[in-house]
Amino acid sequence: MTASSLWVYLSADPLFWLTLTVVVWLVSDRIALAFGRHPVVNPVLIAIVLVGAVLRLTGTPYKAYFEGAQFVHFLLGPATVALGVPLWRNRAVVRREIVPMVGALVVGSVVAIVSAIGIASAFSASRAVVVSLAPKSVTAPVAMAISESLGGLPALTAALVITTGIIGAVVVTPTMNALGIRDWAARGFAVGLASHGLGTARAFMVHPIAGVFAGIAMGLNAIVTAILVPVIVGLLP
Repeated sequence: MTASSLWVYLSADPLFWLTLTVVVWLVSDRIALAFGRHPVVNPVLIAIVLVGAVLRLTGTPYKAYFEGAQFVHFLLGPATVALGVPLWRNRAVVRREIVPMVGALVVGSVVAIVSAIGIASAFSASRAVVVSLAPKSVTAPVAMAISESLGGLPALTAALVITTGIIGAVVVTPTMNALGIRDWAARGFAVGLASHGLGTARAFMVHPIAGVFAGIAMGLNAIVTAILVPVIVGLLP
């Protein structure tokens, strides 16, 4: 069997793409570990670049890739639910911070939406692009549903959500350090609110309390954003 025929055989099997995804993640995580988990060396970003390069070089359409990798996508649900475990273990800390959390949630959600719409509008983006950008700071399934219901482009929204998450995960630690913010609850809540699941994953790497509050912010922001985006978008000319 030639190399080309072997590739045709393997690429047609969904299990191959699932295996590739897992292997690429393990390699990316090892690279991040080798650099001491530096925020710039983000394993998600590395994995995206590597998988994208393979798809590009082999001419494989995303649909074919997703047929195998969709099991990983399915695990996003259980992984999100699992965030409830550290939340329950740290419930006393959460109760003490409930008031500032509510204030930060409302302000953060409004700023994330309005700033995205404002910047896109300033560059004369179409209404579809503006709507697609508005829910960029919430987890992908929620953001895509919001975008689609308001006439946006779900695929574009998904790309913007991932980009937002990666940027947040990369800049959160140096930004918080530069601002002198040492409270793990505040740091975690900020990144979870702004950068959803990817930011939350980074928060758990840094400190368990930061991860707990990032998970809370991610969940609550999804609810608040789903309410606010239609209202704010409805005010647009």
